[in-house]
Amino acid sequence: MRNFKNFILLIAFASSSIYISAQSGSSYGIKGGLNYNANGDYFESISATAENPDRNIGFHIGVFGKIGNTLYFRPELVYTNTKSDYNNSAFKMQKIDAPLLVGIKVIGPISVFGGPSFQYILDSEFDGISIDNVENDITVGLNFGAAINFKKFAVDLRYERGFSNNEAQFLNNNNIDTSRLDTRPSQLILSLSVAL
Repeated sequence: MRNFKNFILLIAFASSSIYISAQSGSSYGIKGGLNYNANGDYFESISATAENPDRNIGFHIGVFGKIGNTLYFRPELVYTNTKSDYNNSAFKMQKIDAPLLVGIKVIGPISVFGGPSFQYILDSEFDGISIDNVENDITVGLNFGAAINFKKFAVDLRYERGFSNNEAQFLNNNNIDTSRLDTRPSQLILSLSVAL
């Protein structure tokens, strides 16, 4: 419960940052896109995805604020739904992400950015079995990537990786430990943002 309260405070901070950005003349808006989870080698995973297109593909939708122009701060609040295949079994996760990004324009419409991302796990499921024993509901990761801006529209590609180990334990019918799964994100995220 304490972790949930801390996460609510983080969401309040991100929301107030978005509100402040709207008041200061900087932009705010909505965003959405696709998440691609990799289990191990990205190139191996991509070739497997070509044979099975819905493998490891998820989505996200949320809001963002942006304070500054050449050097900027961009807080986001995003709902994310991901899927990962492990030995022909599907692990699904729903979470709230709160990236706090700092970016800089490098040339023309291109910028690079990076920063911490706080995640609160809402629900997780492994092959139809709901999982209640993920080690930590709140985790911290790192986002970094590049964006191209076209007036009110922007496209960005980023990499996200969890910092800390976060395991889920699966038990068989006799409550004997059968396996553990590291639920840290390791994904490529493609987003389209629209400033309002």
